Amino acid sequence: MASTTGEVGELPDYANEQVFQRNRLPTRAYYLPQETVLLSGTWDFHLAPTAQHAPSPDVPMEVDLTPESPFSIASDATIQASLDSIEAPSPIKWSKIDVPGHWQLQGHGAPQYTNVQYPFPVNPPHVPTENLTGTYKRNFHIPSSWQTSANLRLRFEGVDSAFHVWVNGTSVGYHQGSRNSSEFDVSNLVKFDFENILFVRVYQWCDGSYIEDQDQWWLSGIFRDVYLLALPSSRIEDFFVQTRLDNEYRDASLEVKLELTLDSEVDVSLALRDPKDGRRVIQHAVFSPSAAISTFSHTLHVTSPRKWTAESPELYDLEISLLPRGCREVIQTIEQRVGFRQVEIKDGLLTVNGRPILLQGVNRHDHHPRFGRAVPLSFIREDLLLMKKHNINALRCSHYPPDPRMLDLCDELGFWVMDEADLECHGFYDAVARPLDIPEEMDYEERKKLAFPQAAEYTSNNPAWKAQYVDRMAAVVNRDKNHACVVIWSLGNEAFYGQNHKAMYEYAKSIDPTRPVHYEGDAKAISADMFSYMYPSVERLIKLCETEGITNGKFDKPIILCEYAHAMGNGPGNLQGYQDAFRNNPRLQGGFIWEWANHGLWRSDKHGKSYYAYGGDFDEVVHDGTFVMDGLCFSDHTPTPGLTEFKKVIEPVKVASKDRKLWFHNLYDFANLDHLSATYKVESFGEKATLLLSGTLELPNIGPGEKHSLPMPEAILKISSTSETWLTISLRLKDAPIWSDQGHEVAWSQHQLSTAKRSKIVPRALAGGEILQVRTSRTGWTIGSASFEMTFDRARGQLQSWISEAKPLMVPDVTTDSALIPGFWRAPTDNDRPRDEPYWKRFGLDIMTSQLRSAQINRIGPGEVEIQCTTFLSPPVLDWGWIACITYRITASETLTIDVKLKPSGKNPETVPRIGLDRRLNKTLAKADYVGLGPGESYPDKQTAQRMGVYTSRITDLSTEYDVPQESGNRMGASKVFFSDDEGLGLTATRLDDSAKFSWAAGYHTPQTLDKAKHPCDLVDEDVLLLRLDVATAGVGSGACGPGIAEEHQVKCRGTAFTFQMQKIRVR
Repeated sequence: MASTTGEVGELPDYANEQVFQRNRLPTRAYYLPQETVLLSGTWDFHLAPTAQHAPSPDVPMEVDLTPESPFSIASDATIQASLDSIEAPSPIKWSKIDVPGHWQLQGHGAPQYTNVQYPFPVNPPHVPTENLTGTYKRNFHIPSSWQTSANLRLRFEGVDSAFHVWVNGTSVGYHQGSRNSSEFDVSNLVKFDFENILFVRVYQWCDGSYIEDQDQWWLSGIFRDVYLLALPSSRIEDFFVQTRLDNEYRDASLEVKLELTLDSEVDVSLALRDPKDGRRVIQHAVFSPSAAISTFSHTLHVTSPRKWTAESPELYDLEISLLPRGCREVIQTIEQRVGFRQVEIKDGLLTVNGRPILLQGVNRHDHHPRFGRAVPLSFIREDLLLMKKHNINALRCSHYPPDPRMLDLCDELGFWVMDEADLECHGFYDAVARPLDIPEEMDYEERKKLAFPQAAEYTSNNPAWKAQYVDRMAAVVNRDKNHACVVIWSLGNEAFYGQNHKAMYEYAKSIDPTRPVHYEGDAKAISADMFSYMYPSVERLIKLCETEGITNGKFDKPIILCEYAHAMGNGPGNLQGYQDAFRNNPRLQGGFIWEWANHGLWRSDKHGKSYYAYGGDFDEVVHDGTFVMDGLCFSDHTPTPGLTEFKKVIEPVKVASKDRKLWFHNLYDFANLDHLSATYKVESFGEKATLLLSGTLELPNIGPGEKHSLPMPEAILKISSTSETWLTISLRLKDAPIWSDQGHEVAWSQHQLSTAKRSKIVPRALAGGEILQVRTSRTGWTIGSASFEMTFDRARGQLQSWISEAKPLMVPDVTTDSALIPGFWRAPTDNDRPRDEPYWKRFGLDIMTSQLRSAQINRIGPGEVEIQCTTFLSPPVLDWGWIACITYRITASETLTIDVKLKPSGKNPETVPRIGLDRRLNKTLAKADYVGLGPGESYPDKQTAQRMGVYTSRITDLSTEYDVPQESGNRMGASKVFFSDDEGLGLTATRLDDSAKFSWAAGYHTPQTLDKAKHPCDLVDEDVLLLRLDVATAGVGSGACGPGIAEEHQVKCRGTAFTFQMQKIRVR
């Protein structure tokens, strides 16, 4: 093995693109032999500021080579410089560290987050001198039962970013490729009767870091398990199990390819067992390869096996055994689960077992809020179970091979998996684009044309990096080739496109021609079997479907979206639009939401505040802020409203009501509906929900893709109600699969049967003919009776307060002295920030002011007073605004009706965040009852998952606590909302104009407070309840990375009129 000293003029291994491994064994199919010792646990650890400062394995471990380093943050460097020149070593200070784990999350240095940009100078293959180097050591014993084992190996499942390893002071090897497994032969280095010393030196940066620029935290160390393995002298080195189906996709062949190392004659036994039939052997073969051969294959023929799909993950057990020739004693046994399935591009579509599939997937990074990428298997399993329960059927391993045990779970649970090479070098874009001063506002496709060709020259189109690129493809293909769930290989992510990708593609096809290959960076799909895109709008996606790769009106490759619907914060919006495009265009075979979960890291600061940290929270100089918070799950991997929306949008059964019939559409790719039960209920929604009828439906066994109708039950047709009446149908699991409980709801639908018989609320005459009193002062009007009073500001033409039964119901703002004003602003969402927020702020929508033009009061009758005001609502600096004509009607029955007419004037914006009323209620009105969509938040482009109903909530539960504070908690489709205190006193709000439904939101934080807060722990409640009542509210889109709010979900700045009514209530 070459020296690792890195003398002057000599590149160290970790800064040499030609050296990405030394003495590493070829990557093989993943399995752990029976003779395996797990070396994970507590190790000794030392962190040095550079590789030269790191301890040496051939120096007694109780001494240090340098003074204790003052550094505590990671960087990059060269390796062990000349140790011979160092004299008078001083004691080393070792600490303890958990393996697997990252040193930055265990008190050594700090995490750093970047999305695209490199956190170090761009000069490949060189890395910074300040290259934090973590030295790990532990002792281990060889089990005495291994004395007869001829081949002992060390196996590392993941080390970031590169490492050298020694055993008993002797060099073993070197590896880089953080998420790739590595194995080393240590047979001649270990001692059976003595304690052995394992010594590992890990570098934060290596030349491989240039092609590991994935959108995630930079974290270092041994973050996956470490094993000691024992294999016999005659052994199976590698194996490849491939299934093929006949032309009818009925019968199957099972080809088993073996790579053997033999020192004697052996027999090979293959036994295929059915786990559902007591592990009965359904096929068995014994053959006797020659001891001179190293490769061998044999094919088993299986009649009509159950087929593996993501919907029905049927697995068989294959047992591969080596035996001495003619004997029954077993030398080696490997057990591999097998799924019979065949993946093809057929007639231009991605098919499995002859049928096109629709990928309804997510991108998944390794992430745990406390352990980073050192994710426990139990946590991975919970993630996968949560995906299955939300109808997700596909998974992209972004952007590297996962823990190999995850793919065992995917085989078992049922997922279509895109398995991706550990490759991304997106940061070269910034290195090119910034000197060219390419503006971020430019269309991304145009920016790509300017920068990508030059960026590719660093590594992707550089012949010096070819071997390293191919090595990363070999790592994923050879490790994961035996998994039924893996249906697509991917060459990596955002690494531009160059000749090295072609070499990766050719390698993958040479090993495994059965699976298609994906790579989004190959825009013309030269080295890919499908076209792939990121974040197109629905309109652009449909256009690509109709034009890209079309010859003579035909296409030979499908289209998928490897990333779409960026799920950052309150979003993603318009999921239904994408799903409709997929369903209506067979060539569009779905895709993968970006991404599964936020990457927040749990942190407590010196002030005792706890939160999920993102870029900049660790005082990084270079970082990309909140962009790491872009998942369908919060950082603790619980569902966001976006995940709930996605589940509904991709549900496998749709139900429509038409012509007194219920139409059921089976959207599964393979499954019938015989595993589901259907129930229904009819409810009326007035001030409370009333169950009118319920029952079961005899669901026919509808085949995949088929539709079938049932007559609407007669009992439903006969129902009559003066309230809104809705039919809800629920489809649930009859039995309990391994991923859920019996009765789990997979799909539902709602159908409105009747509307409410509406009439405007007529003021009630008070007993004794009580009339409203009006008191006028120089600055205001006070209107009321013995039980209540409302005060209006004559100077501003606005309501100041509402007091009822001596308790304030509405209270004034301390700055504007107003309790009710027209409202157009909301706190920005993450998706608003790139485009909409700056646009809206440019028009001053966040700082509107009011100019009173006229105000007058009229008594309509003894129990009714009317105030008419005209105001001009406008921002400073600019010459546009809204002409607002507002009429307040107050009745003796304690109702307040607000009639609003708005007309924009001047050079107004095209769109606004919302149009409605801002109200300030007493904070004691802490309970909300409402009729509308719920129970969660909803927006015009994110409301599919919410059901019409009657709901009750505490105000504190109405807002969504996103990891990054922002707009949340809007609820659409409301017909009435009640707010009350613990004694039942409160207010009710309804809309009275023809468009009776409205949106509303209530909480304790102003938009300004939400905008400024970095974390939820920064939020301080207002001493007031802030209520929005809106007639129009903008969608959320996915503009943080992708299309903004779709045209149909925008709020246009145009004239509008609406009427709301509020009334005092007393709930008994």
